Amino acid sequence: MGVVTLSLLIGSLRNVKLPWNDEKKQEQESVSAASAGTARRLAKEQPGEEQKPLAAETSETKPQESQQTSKAYTPKKGHATPSRKQAQQHLGTFESRYAPQGTYSENRKKRKELKASMSAEQWRDYKKKEKQERQKQQREAQAAMDRGEEKYLLARDKGPERRFVRDFIDSRRYLNNYVMPFAIVLLLILIIGQRMPQIASIISLVAMIIMLIFFAEGIWLGRAAARATKAKFPDTTESGFGLGFYAYGRATQPRKWRTPKPRVSLGEKVS
Repeated sequence: MGVVTLSLLIGSLRNVKLPWNDEKKQEQESVSAASAGTARRLAKEQPGEEQKPLAAETSETKPQESQQTSKAYTPKKGHATPSRKQAQQHLGTFESRYAPQGTYSENRKKRKELKASMSAEQWRDYKKKEKQERQKQQREAQAAMDRGEEKYLLARDKGPERRFVRDFIDSRRYLNNYVMPFAIVLLLILIIGQRMPQIASIISLVAMIIMLIFFAEGIWLGRAAARATKAKFPDTTESGFGLGFYAYGRATQPRKWRTPKPRVSLGEKVS
């Protein structure tokens, strides 16, 4: 009771105007006391547990709004970048037709269990049938590749630009078509030249001249193929060097050994 009476007395004395008290100071104290009381009353009406989520929401929405409005904002993919093996095992790719399903240890375990469940004769028949099926799939894939079906082609042969380059090279005859036969003949001549040193220098000179001719023609046909491809596909992203090198590589192969097989005949106009 004594403490309560003392606090009431002190509170009443604060409101009493004494000569040594400043009026402005008393007004400031009364205003601060009133604001403190208002804050306590609002805190009772709105508990702190409800205010915290609001503060969290505002703090979370601000970065999101700033990210969305920023020009450098890039949305997340939502998944990890697949590895090369996972990408190759995707259905529809050439590699997925021969990529084993599952890991090596799992496949080995399944094969052991399968072998244990069969007799020796059944296992031989199974392996023979499996080999025949694999060879059949390889022949079908090779035939489709020779026909130029897009999904069976290697990555280097895919695209309309590469198809046009193949037709461009297949419709003409070049000296580089005989690079491989010339290399075999040159090897035989060099072997013979070791037994006949008097003609070895002449053979080497002739071989160097022919190789320079092959090289010059390769540069010319590569640039011509790249220029024609750029003219037909002005919006292509293929580089001129890549197209030219692809054209040169196809030109150095004999016509019957090329894959995909030529679709146009010699002298046919390609447009």
